[in-house]
Amino acid sequence: MAEVKHVTISTPIEEILNIIDEDAGVIIDGFLNTKQIDQIKNDLDPFLKSTRKGQDQFTGFETKRVGALMARSKACQELALNSTINEMAALFLEPHGEGYQLHFTSAIQIGPGETSQILHRDRGVWGGYIPRKIETQFSTVWAINDFTKANGATQLVPGSHRWDKNRLPKPEEIAYAEMKAGSVFIYTGSVLHGGGTNTTDQARLGVFLHYAPSWLRQEENQYLSCPPEIAKDFSPELRSLIGYSKGGYVLGFFSDPEDKEGKLESVSPEKLFGESKDKYESLATPENLVKESTK
Repeated sequence: MAEVKHVTISTPIEEILNIIDEDAGVIIDGFLNTKQIDQIKNDLDPFLKSTRKGQDQFTGFETKRVGALMARSKACQELALNSTINEMAALFLEPHGEGYQLHFTSAIQIGPGETSQILHRDRGVWGGYIPRKIETQFSTVWAINDFTKANGATQLVPGSHRWDKNRLPKPEEIAYAEMKAGSVFIYTGSVLHGGGTNTTDQARLGVFLHYAPSWLRQEENQYLSCPPEIAKDFSPELRSLIGYSKGGYVLGFFSDPEDKEGKLESVSPEKLFGESKDKYESLATPENLVKESTK
């Protein structure tokens, strides 16, 4: 029977990344303490109470999904900025692009009676146009309560990121991301996975935060979920992570349509918030752009 490997927060990052390279999934046990878990529950509870259940088999008829977590939860902001997770995301995605961004946020609550989600690869959101050799996502699922096979723990097919895209798993090749509250499950955009069946009388709650190379369109539109009037209160680090920055020489620049003095003409979004530092400011020349495009 397939299994998801478990490590601890003291496990070297290189070892964790090696497991991800081999299996495309791993669980880090005991990452969060009780106080952090309670804060996340308190932040999310009002939204979970008012959110409707899914309306199709993929989103789940007994499943609730809450987005815009950066705007709605200080505790989730801290998860997104966790230095260990970001170091791993940077190292994992580094071969596939310059820089990375927060791609997707969602609190997913699988309720009693929910059936298993179809196994899928998250990279499919781009329609299969990105070559398989390019890894698209470094994804995290934070367990806010215990994940068990009975209550809908995420299904994972270890190693399926290297399979032919049409190969289907045998039952014994499917593992379950069973973990205690406070643990984090990490998986890639190329591995087969899906929500599990909940046969209990209790809901299973996880916080999903996915990272992707900064040159890809984000699944969650962070600029609408976190518009400037909300993002202005974020730290510069968080604003940059959700996309208020340039993802290369020119990707993501903006011009203020109300600026009559030319101060915000074709500049980094960071300048919208009074930040003058732009690491590409002295590099974004036509010569360098041509040089990069011919590599």
